[in-house]
Parts: sequence; C-alpha cells; structure tokens
Amino acid sequence: MAFAAPVSAQQPAGETVQQHNKEIVLDFYEKALNQKDFAAASIYLGKYTQHNPNAADGPEGLKGFLNFLKEKYPQSHSEIKQVFTDGDYVILHVHTIREPGTRGNAIVDIFRLKDGKIEEH
Repeated sequence: MAFAAPVSAQQPAGETVQQHNKEIVLDFYEKALNQKDFAAASIYLGKYTQHNPNAADGPEGLKGFLNFLKEKYPQSHSEIKQVFTDGDYVILHVHTIREPGTRGNAIVDIFRLKDGKIEEH
C-alpha cells in the first residue's frame, strides 16, 4: 500500500501554478472533509474567508465545522467528480453523502488561492 506525501506549500520546479493549486485543494479537501483532520488541513489555509452562511470565517470557523461533522455526521464522505482550474481558482464538483445509505447532494466548491494558501472558499 502506497501513501502519498503531503503536498508542499512550495511549488515544485516545472509545475504550473494551476497544477500546484489543484494538488493543494485536493489534499486539503481529503484531509478536511473526509478525514475531518483540522490539524492536517489547516497547513493549507491563508486568511480563509468562508462564503458558506453556515460556517464561520477563518481557520477557527473550519475547525468548528469539522467538529460539527465529526459529532453529527462521523461517516460523511465527499467524492470529487470533477476538478476545474482557472488561474488562482480551483472549482470542485463533489458528491457528498452525510449518512450512508442516503442519496447525498451534489456540491460545487470554489476555492481561491494566493501564494499556495487557500484564501477563500
């Protein structure tokens, strides 16, 4: 079984900014939404303005949301169906299931990055 090393905030030589931003968001999403591991996900956060009215801004807002998921929906899982990149933006088409056996929801998550950090969601 192979394990992927965490994505570095430093952009590897030869990699485009869009590729790097995509890798950051994908690793962040897995650590935050699927593993519900704030410590692992928080390394990717900048200012982190949250545009979801049900979650607070900043790293502490994300921490609170992940604690809510752990408590209320511990088996929730998000599957990324498509990824789009455009400059500093990474857009995810996601199928999220909060409780096993339910239909789930289709979600579009839009992230804006700056200098390898997630600034807006």
